[in-house]
Amino acid sequence: MFSQFNIVVRSMDASLDFYRHLGLDPKATPDGVHADASLPGGLTMEWDSPEFAALWDSGSRGPAGGVVLGFNVASRQAVDDLYAELTASGYHGRQRPYDAFWGARYAIVDDPDGNGVGLMSPVDDEHRSWPPTQAPAV
Repeated sequence: MFSQFNIVVRSMDASLDFYRHLGLDPKATPDGVHADASLPGGLTMEWDSPEFAALWDSGSRGPAGGVVLGFNVASRQAVDDLYAELTASGYHGRQRPYDAFWGARYAIVDDPDGNGVGLMSPVDDEHRSWPPTQAPAV
């Protein structure tokens, strides 16, 4: 189920100011590397600095401008299974499945136009870790 999208931004302050003018109310982390806002229908919009995006996406493509569409899946195993199915069908696996620092199983596959599509299991507090470490390379 489509649940979120992430924007990798050059300037967190400038980006959040822009989206506040559009009526959103993003909440930033104290270190300023991540922010999120709840949208109608249960969607979440997230902003990440390039450095932070590189922690959860080993295939991150540069300083800014990237978008990752997020899809929730039913379980940790479902992340692995869907990633395997998509990559076996010829789609590019950008971030192999791994246990992300926020407690979910996570992977990214590029759509046919190169847009990232994140596959995320429910968050499990037993799998949280801090501080974040670099996501494993594909």
